Amino acid sequence: MRTHPKLAHRSAAAVGKSRLYKTRCGPMDPNILNDLNERVLQVLSQSPAADLEKNLRAMLTSVFARLDLVTREEFDIQRQVLLRAREKLARVESKVLELERTLDSTRKS
Repeated sequence: MRTHPKLAHRSAAAVGKSRLYKTRCGPMDPNILNDLNERVLQVLSQSPAADLEKNLRAMLTSVFARLDLVTREEFDIQRQVLLRAREKLARVESKVLELERTLDSTRKS
């Protein structure tokens, strides 16, 4: 029987026991994870971590308010307004060039 290189330093008996343990454990019960999650959330809600989270949220909210940020919706609206303005400017510029050419051609005649 070949031994995995990472297990080479362990005795054959220890390797055999760990394999035996793994086969006896079977699949993990999902209720254990749910219970653990609930207990951790309960501990965190009663700890200073909850206060820290509230204070951090308040601090970030005030920082964001001072930065004068806009929502994504406002940004998208302003982007559309800018695109329409650029399109209109391009049409006006082309019209001005056309009028300048017309003016130049009438002066030369």
